[in-house]
Amino acid sequence: MTATADTLAASYRALTEGCGLVDRSERGKLALTGPDAKSFLHGQVTNDIEGLVPGRGCYAAFLTHKGKMLGDLRVLDLGDELLLDTERSRLQELFNMIRRYKLGSDVELHKRTVEMGLLSLIGPDARRVVGTHALGTAEHDNARTEVGSRPVVLVTTDAGVDVFTAADDVPAVRAALESTGAVTTGEAVAEIVRVERGRPRYGFELDDGIRNSVKFLNVNLIDEKQVRAIRDVDVIFCRNVLIYFDDKSKRKAVSLMYDALAPDGVLLVGTSESLHSVTRALKPTVVDKVVIYQKAGS
Repeated sequence: MTATADTLAASYRALTEGCGLVDRSERGKLALTGPDAKSFLHGQVTNDIEGLVPGRGCYAAFLTHKGKMLGDLRVLDLGDELLLDTERSRLQELFNMIRRYKLGSDVELHKRTVEMGLLSLIGPDARRVVGTHALGTAEHDNARTEVGSRPVVLVTTDAGVDVFTAADDVPAVRAALESTGAVTTGEAVAEIVRVERGRPRYGFELDDGIRNSVKFLNVNLIDEKQVRAIRDVDVIFCRNVLIYFDDKSKRKAVSLMYDALAPDGVLLVGTSESLHSVTRALKPTVVDKVVIYQKAGS
């Protein structure tokens, strides 16, 4: 019992004070190639895939046609392909969605789960251990390099660095990382650190239980009675909706949403939309290269 407790304590210290190494090769991995890869995936998930450039990435969700969440994923632009990383339990859903809707698009779908390994470096020393001189600091930034003379893809995470490599090269890459200070730990201890950091995970915190805690309504944005029934909202997501309104309807909808916002509340619209000619009541602010519109506090 004491030995087990000591082992857990040592693993926890590595993950929070040094650099822990967790083998996550079992995660689901796919790749998309072809000239239509970005535009196709952009229409299937919830984030801006067309805006990605090589070396960058993003987090996104994929949904049913009715908006039910099927899972989440990382999308990494490696230059010659888009690498998709998801929970293993969601892999088949993601594969089926892509295969079903890619007809007519110049896109090739590749399986990478078995062929590619994934080692997660977690902790404040992660970047030192892997030697991330060319890797950006923003989450999902990625770069090709070598570890232990084996080709790898490094990805910046919220907790450290992920290392993708060929499955056959995992032992050599792991040994190289351990030689520079990484301490191999288990997923169970890494889960403790994740929960402490407040990082949600699909299938654990993000599941149908969340959906059952949400009230869903159909609301006409230019119906004063319906919108005025909604008050003190902190955030309104209204992406790619206003582009379909005429100017009069657009001004009315934005005015009603303004009234629905709490003081300091935020309205988010699509990347192709602007409220510059619609209202001056909401202050535009740039956050992580995204324009948000904020209501003044009371």
